[in-house]
Amino acid sequence: MQAQTLPVPDRAHHSAESDGGELEITVLDSLAPLEVRWRELDRDNLNSLHQGIDWCMSWAKAHANPLSIVWGRLGAETAFILPVEINRFHGFRTARFIGADHSNINTGLFTTRFTELAKDLEPEKFARLLRHALIGRADLLLLQNIPLEWRGRRNPLALLPMVQNQNHAYQLPLFENMEATLQQLNAKGRRKKFRTQLRRLEALGGFDYVAGGTADEQHKLLDRFFTQKSERFQALGLPDVFADQATKTFLHSAIDIRDRENSMVGLEMHAIRLKGERDGHLAAIAGISRKGDHVICQFSAIDENVAAEASPGEFLFWQMIAGQHGKGVSLFDFGLGDQGYKRSWAPVETEHYDLVLPLSLRGSVGGVVHRAITRGKAFIKSHAKIYRVAQRIRRAIRV
Repeated sequence: MQAQTLPVPDRAHHSAESDGGELEITVLDSLAPLEVRWRELDRDNLNSLHQGIDWCMSWAKAHANPLSIVWGRLGAETAFILPVEINRFHGFRTARFIGADHSNINTGLFTTRFTELAKDLEPEKFARLLRHALIGRADLLLLQNIPLEWRGRRNPLALLPMVQNQNHAYQLPLFENMEATLQQLNAKGRRKKFRTQLRRLEALGGFDYVAGGTADEQHKLLDRFFTQKSERFQALGLPDVFADQATKTFLHSAIDIRDRENSMVGLEMHAIRLKGERDGHLAAIAGISRKGDHVICQFSAIDENVAAEASPGEFLFWQMIAGQHGKGVSLFDFGLGDQGYKRSWAPVETEHYDLVLPLSLRGSVGGVVHRAITRGKAFIKSHAKIYRVAQRIRRAIRV
């Protein structure tokens, strides 16, 4: 298929027929030309925050990786946008979602019309179209952590070759008040645990629950989180995934992403701040994002040296969840990764998948490698004894 010359420079253009008309795919090297169309897709709350224009712009500015913005159209109408960047992953030149290592759910951005029409789109044709558009830019298209269906909507990417990701996500539906929400869980046990945590914190001199605040206060909380999390990783013998300065810069910029109604919040910091002898000390810190009625906990940290017996991390989650009631939120998302506290809070478990589409012969090898690594990790995580051994080995070699 021949590339066509288009008004925006340095972009590849390919097309194919679908039942809804001609599907065309163009690849752009920057975000700016699509900003107006992108913001229109952003208004659909089922399109992930992590593919939002402000989120992606902030990441791209901080990291400066080569971009390949995949733009699908049906005639003159935008059908979808897949914001990807090119980097090395498992040693292969890979096209991945922008900020893939720090996103908890990825969907791409699709119009409702294309989502409906995609049901009749031939998977081989869709794959060929993407492959032709991206060829020469990367060896492998790897779009990770995609739920095949999200809140009743089937993702068109489910048509393409997938492997189940080793990590699942965990969600808690929110009802009219905290008491109604707790009925999904062991409500009696959860309330008892909360009262015990409250008594222990009060015995230490009390606490303040910090929710949001001025931008300056939130930036300071984020810096405290980086320090606290780094100390925690070091104690566990694990690499610090927040150590990179570009990632820190991005997360600081995410604090400034929000709309006037606060229905779009890039990052908002929350904490349990102690009183008494440890006045001002932060026993637990977390950062949450919001899009529409969906809140995601992006990260959290606790100080093991202070108030550990009060389980301040669990206590902070109670405060954050309780505080979302009456604010138009219907889903609290604990994000990716299987941890005991998530299972204790979340009655909903969502499987995530990785799209693995080779773009070259070398990419075919990369696809096999990724599938093998992912399935290996899934096997290890599904066997508790093997997983514990793997964790000890990981700490020993610090990877």
